[in-house]
Amino acid sequence: MGVTGPRIRVVIADDEPLIRAGIRMILTSDAAIEVVAEATNGREAVELARSHAVDVVLLDIQMPEMDGLAALAELRRTAPAARVIILTTFGERENVLRALEHGGAGFLLKDTAPAELIRAVRAAAAGDAYLSPGATRHVVDQLATGRAAARAEEARRRVGVLSEREREVLALLGEGLSNADAGKRIHMSEATVKTYVSRILAKLDCENRVQAALLARDAGL
Repeated sequence: MGVTGPRIRVVIADDEPLIRAGIRMILTSDAAIEVVAEATNGREAVELARSHAVDVVLLDIQMPEMDGLAALAELRRTAPAARVIILTTFGERENVLRALEHGGAGFLLKDTAPAELIRAVRAAAAGDAYLSPGATRHVVDQLATGRAAARAEEARRRVGVLSEREREVLALLGEGLSNADAGKRIHMSEATVKTYVSRILAKLDCENRVQAALLARDAGL
């Protein structure tokens, strides 16, 4: 299948050569994706994202010189247009939540299926968060247990400013649905859902869909 528009420009950041090679092989099997550079640490990832004007950065958390969380913070400051997907394992749950709360576009487990990796990159490039239906819910649910009461109270207070319809759309974000899938669920056009999402993000002072999704789950929507 041919490419009908500009290809999605990706930087892969991981200190393990075999991991980078595997990800590159998977992504380049999609004609719409171009891997423009590879980084072995967080500092390189930031420099490459800036110099190559990339769309998506796949960022490992555990890296030398500058770890993934520090690199994420620097990317949000110096290359805000780049969407960051965190690469992780289940053993790094707390770091994953911190990354999502600070502007990450989602996360993937390193043993994720190839098709899911491609979907995640495409979703991030389109401006959507990618919340892996199985892994993300597991991680968020596990982390939420320890601090559920305080987070739930704060989340309910913030969500209280939304209309009933806005809360309905927010709940679908919490399930990780795209605008198109959310629209089908509540019989609303994709464009209308997109308008609601923009309004919700503004009202909740959320930087992106991931933060709104986490807030929805904390609020019990």
